Amino acid sequence: MLTSLQNEQVKYVVNLHKRKYREERGEFLIEGWRFVEEGVRRGAHFSKIFVCPERQAEQWPGLAKVFKEKGVPIIEVEERVLRKMSDTENPQGILAIGKQPKWGWQDFEDLLRSKEQHRSSPTLPVLLVLDGVQDPGNCGTILRTALASGVRHVCLTEGTVDLYNLKVLRSTMGAIFSLKILTHCQGEEIVDFCRRGKIPIFTGDTEGRDLYELDLPTPMALVVGNEGNGPSSIFRSSQVTRLTIPMSQEVESLNVAMATGIILYELRRRANLSC
Repeated sequence: MLTSLQNEQVKYVVNLHKRKYREERGEFLIEGWRFVEEGVRRGAHFSKIFVCPERQAEQWPGLAKVFKEKGVPIIEVEERVLRKMSDTENPQGILAIGKQPKWGWQDFEDLLRSKEQHRSSPTLPVLLVLDGVQDPGNCGTILRTALASGVRHVCLTEGTVDLYNLKVLRSTMGAIFSLKILTHCQGEEIVDFCRRGKIPIFTGDTEGRDLYELDLPTPMALVVGNEGNGPSSIFRSSQVTRLTIPMSQEVESLNVAMATGIILYELRRRANLSC
């Protein structure tokens, strides 16, 4: 059992709260029983598990069995040590180190399949681009909504909040484990991928064309921009179609996570996807 706050493993976990350290190590933290359980259910890759015997939940025996079968080290820690390692004042009793999956553009090639192939799939053929979205809650909510609507392919441009920020992770409620997500993307490479694959690009904009009057072919790319400034200049070119959600009562705009959800579910409705 870990009892010392100066233990090297404790220091390692504390360092994983820093974005630079996470990126260097290719790992991230997963906190809480429900989040760890979602990771197991969705096939996440775990490096190590820290558990506090005083705070074990009823699902622990089942989780412990899975981790032992997979050869994932399980380390017991004192409650005060877990508090040191955790991002919350009252940690639930479990903290895990997960491995960051490494995706590349080759993993997005299935977006380029024919429409006929997509019709027989439960996946919504949309490349979702978060362009400079900075609020962790918004980012996490968008990712969870994206998965629920059928999206599997996501790009985060440079300047978007860190995917492995704990507030982002908590907001995804485990959806992150089932998405293919490219981070640190440049607008130019996204546009180039779409051009090569003949994927039209649409971006949410308060001055765009009415969402419900537009022809929205699939596959397509949907860009949602920064909360204050909207999408960057490369996604405002004449080659990009701007769309807007019609609003009443002189309301000017919606929260970016809410707006993204409305657009994605309109796309899902048109695609007539099954659950």
